[in-house]
Amino acid sequence: MQITEIYKSLQGESTYTGLPCVFVRLTGCNLRCTWCDSEYTFYGGRKMTGEEVLNEVKHLSPDGGLVEITGGEPMLQERELVPLMRKLLGERYRVLLETSGERPLEHVPGEVIKIVDVKCPDSGEGDTFHLENLETLNQHDEIKFVLSGRPDYEFARDFTRRHRLAERVNAVLFSPAFRKDATGARDSSHCLLDPQELAEWMLADNVPARLGMQLHKFIWDPALKGV
Repeated sequence: MQITEIYKSLQGESTYTGLPCVFVRLTGCNLRCTWCDSEYTFYGGRKMTGEEVLNEVKHLSPDGGLVEITGGEPMLQERELVPLMRKLLGERYRVLLETSGERPLEHVPGEVIKIVDVKCPDSGEGDTFHLENLETLNQHDEIKFVLSGRPDYEFARDFTRRHRLAERVNAVLFSPAFRKDATGARDSSHCLLDPQELAEWMLADNVPARLGMQLHKFIWDPALKGV
């Protein structure tokens, strides 16, 4: 499989925020979100076998723990990825899969925690989520919406209610998008949507979701890779 990077950091998003985690970032994505902060994953990377990836994960975290498979869009490499996820589970790692849900998810092992990033209209990739993937979700899975304005918020709010997401998954996360050219200051001035404004909308509408922030962009320079 084609790998952009493997590194250890703190989990910056999801309900696992703040926990040590090994990230396996796969190369390639078929979407082009306007606010994408990982365009460097679209091309390049290096060829690695599943066994080589597993050995690198063991080197970084020999005693088990959290591993996140991300990208790009990791499910573009489903044929190689599914066996890797099974190997990681067999070694007693807790495995997270970050995916847009644009690819079918029915072959993802049930023990894997899917974090599905449903694209909102302002991303430029709205309507790419396969609704059939809702039937693959388990109670430990999570759904995330990255928001850059009021239209995105209303889409996420209505989607959450219409599909009863809070009853399907462990958590629904509303996260303000960061400017993809953000650098320097480690604060919310880089957010395309003011977190305070988003919080006030969520409270007014009593949305069954939680506000999520990208923790790593407040710890390190937002432009820094490998964190």
